[in-house]
Amino acid sequence: MSTTPIYVIGSSNTDMVIKSDKIPGRGETILGGTFFMNPGGKGANQAVAAARLGGQVALVANVGNDLFGQQSIAHFQKEKINTKFISIDPTLASGVALINVDGLGENSITVAPGSNGNLTIVHVDRALDAIQTKSIVLLQLEIPMATVEHVIRQSHKRGHHVMLNPAPAQKFGKEILNNLFLITPNESEAELLTGIRISDSKSAELAAEQLHQLGVVNVVITLGAKGAFIHSKELVQMIPAPPASAVDTTAAGDCFNGALAVALSEGFSLSDAVSFACKAASLSVTRMGAQLSMPYREEVEGRS
Repeated sequence: MSTTPIYVIGSSNTDMVIKSDKIPGRGETILGGTFFMNPGGKGANQAVAAARLGGQVALVANVGNDLFGQQSIAHFQKEKINTKFISIDPTLASGVALINVDGLGENSITVAPGSNGNLTIVHVDRALDAIQTKSIVLLQLEIPMATVEHVIRQSHKRGHHVMLNPAPAQKFGKEILNNLFLITPNESEAELLTGIRISDSKSAELAAEQLHQLGVVNVVITLGAKGAFIHSKELVQMIPAPPASAVDTTAAGDCFNGALAVALSEGFSLSDAVSFACKAASLSVTRMGAQLSMPYREEVEGRS
């Protein structure tokens, strides 16, 4: 049972997915494949992952006044997520993502942010005023950067543990790193932040050390099927991921972050929390879709 509330502040999309043998190249049209729609968006994905794993989760988001927005809220409520802080935008449509998945489970994604681009400081302040001290606040970069930076500064001042998943990869003010309890970049995101190209555990350690020196209390660099690399004041460690037969890697990183937040909310050590998150993510890639692929607690606990 989770003991610390988790507030996920981020995007909510509807994913439109085509799975085919390969991802089309520039100017190329491919016939064949399977189409389906799935609730997505990094913020929503991470909220669902955390809720399914037993977290006490609230989602702060902005959806359109349309069918996609209505379906998303109903879905979150079914997943036992607190939707009190989800705003309905009067002008912009809900966000959508177009996703191509190939036969090896790799993907390419184009996102139309829609109402996610209008999740403003005014919206999030309503949630921040209600967040209990020492809560976990989990953010990503599919909402306006001004909102992200505001939330990080205000949450840090109020004593919350701020987790940033800096995805999709983009640059931001390095000064906000001083306000982070934890950052979880993948290889490309870590390279953008540090200038260090990650090719092995040694280069991952160098990048993680640099982020730690820039002010982040705990750094976890995710390395896909290899696992994750941890760097903190007390710990420098590589955590391997269990083997998995991937069919769709679309939301593996989101699953990892949601699971990590839950484990930390329950008082796991950082090493054990990352191991738990690796197990959860390795399960998610064996299923199609984003939120629909998120595992439940008993599945993760039963994985060796």
